[in-house]
Amino acid sequence: MVNMDHASDGKARTKNMVLRLDPELADLLATVAEVEDRSVSDVAREAIAALVHARRRDKRFRRKLEENLARHQRLLDLLQDDQQ
Repeated sequence: MVNMDHASDGKARTKNMVLRLDPELADLLATVAEVEDRSVSDVAREAIAALVHARRRDKRFRRKLEENLARHQRLLDLLQDDQQ
């Protein structure tokens, strides 16, 4: 489930997402947030941002992304051929 909070110009400022965690991980996340006097959402956002940042520089991840793009392009080409 994703809900978007929109600014007055209609652009999305934030997206609300449901995140399912096993209870132990949820408790550990809450503990980190409490010790750091931060919200669980803030700690989760920081962790997700760090993961995305790391993946942007990960050559293996980028190679897999390029492979997926090539595969999807082939599928799109096949669909277009069927319509002609």
